[in-house]
Amino acid sequence: MTKFVVLYIGSMSAESQIAESTPEQAEAGMKAWTDWAAKTGEALVDFGTPLGTGREVSVSGVSDTATGVGGYSILEAEDLQAAVELVKEHPHFMSGGGSSIQVYPALEIPGM
Repeated sequence: MTKFVVLYIGSMSAESQIAESTPEQAEAGMKAWTDWAAKTGEALVDFGTPLGTGREVSVSGVSDTATGVGGYSILEAEDLQAAVELVKEHPHFMSGGGSSIQVYPALEIPGM
């Protein structure tokens, strides 16, 4: 089994979504996520968390992040296609237009 990093991309930051949600919207959103987690079962290694606004550090300096990564999860699956199947009907897509999910295999480091 391979671990996969799942990144939730959106046009609105997770901070903004949380701040602008009514209590009823927040409750419905969390129910959808926990229902997805239950359906995913043991393949969900780490539920993850929303991410706040970050900074990008490079040899050129430090700047605001340009990507819309709003959160992450860690899955475990046989292969990339199996991991993708686990997120095809993910509640993240309830966020509206511009929402997407990126799935990356976590590669083993030789000798580690």
